Amino acid sequence: MAHYPPSKDQLNELIQEVNQWAITNGLSMYPPKFEENPSNASVSPVTIYPTPIPRKCFDEAVQIQPVFNELYAHITQDMAQPDSYLHKTTEALALSDSEFTGKLWSLYLATLKSAQYKKQTFRLGIFRSDYLIDKKKGTEQIKQVEFNTVSVSFAGLSEKVDRLHSYLNRANKYDPKGPIYNDQNMVISDSGYLLSKALAKAVESYKSQQSSSTTIDPIVAFIVQRNERNVFDQKVLELNLLEKFGTKSVRLTFDDVNDKLFIDDKTGKLFIRDTEQEIAVVYYRTGYTTTDYTSEKDWEARLFLEKSFAIKAPDLLTQLSGSKKIQQLLTDEGVLGKYISDAEKKSSLLKTFVKIYPLDDTKLGREGKRLALSEPSKYVLKPQREGGGNNVYKENIPNFLKGIEERHWDAYILMELIEPELNENNIILRDNKSYNEPIISELGIYGCVLFNDEQVLSNEFSGSLLRSKFNTSNEGGVAAGFGCLDSIILH
Repeated sequence: MAHYPPSKDQLNELIQEVNQWAITNGLSMYPPKFEENPSNASVSPVTIYPTPIPRKCFDEAVQIQPVFNELYAHITQDMAQPDSYLHKTTEALALSDSEFTGKLWSLYLATLKSAQYKKQTFRLGIFRSDYLIDKKKGTEQIKQVEFNTVSVSFAGLSEKVDRLHSYLNRANKYDPKGPIYNDQNMVISDSGYLLSKALAKAVESYKSQQSSSTTIDPIVAFIVQRNERNVFDQKVLELNLLEKFGTKSVRLTFDDVNDKLFIDDKTGKLFIRDTEQEIAVVYYRTGYTTTDYTSEKDWEARLFLEKSFAIKAPDLLTQLSGSKKIQQLLTDEGVLGKYISDAEKKSSLLKTFVKIYPLDDTKLGREGKRLALSEPSKYVLKPQREGGGNNVYKENIPNFLKGIEERHWDAYILMELIEPELNENNIILRDNKSYNEPIISELGIYGCVLFNDEQVLSNEFSGSLLRSKFNTSNEGGVAAGFGCLDSIILH
């Protein structure tokens, strides 16, 4: 870029513009240990400039998202069948990863034994498929890093950083002579609105199931982490629900679930005890890793919610469909074909997969073990967890595996590393400090799908996200402190 790098004075001016725009528009996050001063929010970590993404890669990711939505809806439907392959696979995985997958699976089994209430058949999947653009073979091809089925974040802040960079461009803040980017090539995500739309649609579906005894305006319950730092991202969805769709919401921790909610004994409907507001949709922004469940009471709160007649986003099976084990199995064309029969759709999905190995006693699993121990530099080891900081990379893999019993190895997958192109023409701003280092960027595509036990009722692309991190960092979680929010300039 001809305008890059900026002079020291130009950079200082840009940092001031970023900070002022971000504070004005709520592009913010709480710092660690903010509880003593909840007015002390800070600007979210961001890049100063947008990052170039090939248009064909972006378009491919957008077009394939409804296919992924459909795939994971079918997987969830199939997992509910006791004799299905993936039901049995998840059952086996629950034994290998008893600390987390096993707990979720036991909660699911407990809901089957509970015939006290009418069963809710609608499920809402709010998904995000994450990609790196692989340059390994001299071509540009999106390759899936992971498929997230629970608590997908940054739909609210993604659109804000897109608008930040668009403002800097249109207001001639990058260059006083005029815009340096064609504004039509700058992607402005509408993800905050589109995820809210999906939640509102689920509320309407819930109301359509009911008799005249239903509350006129049932609400959405956001189930959130204690001392949630990423609250402003979530607030975008809450405000959209109210202002765009007339739907109220409430924020509850697992503690609040135990203390403030009750289920009607006759109908299974979920209510707030004090106000008697009816909850139509339970939307999880927590519950995706072991640290979200600090005691047995938290697991009991999750089971309590799952037993209710409210629509869950996601329910336990939909969350479990996003396990790394299922991601590994789907790279097998035969397994994928059980859920997507259309040849063109199946081919478009397979193009996005890298090689993923189990670490079990199958032939493929034995090869995975060999590669993990003898050629680890090409791979990343992933457990059945979401959130930053859980993966084991490259040369650290052999010692990690040797430190745990081999019977627990099959709780992990071994995934081929993707080799994206470095971007040396951007600057990360974090805590008002600028960092001019090579970065790599991960493209996230949101999708929302409403489905029941038999069919898909609604299936939509729901916006985009770009996160970037230093090339020297293996992890990329923004709230976890590994990366930052970015925006897309198509080329």
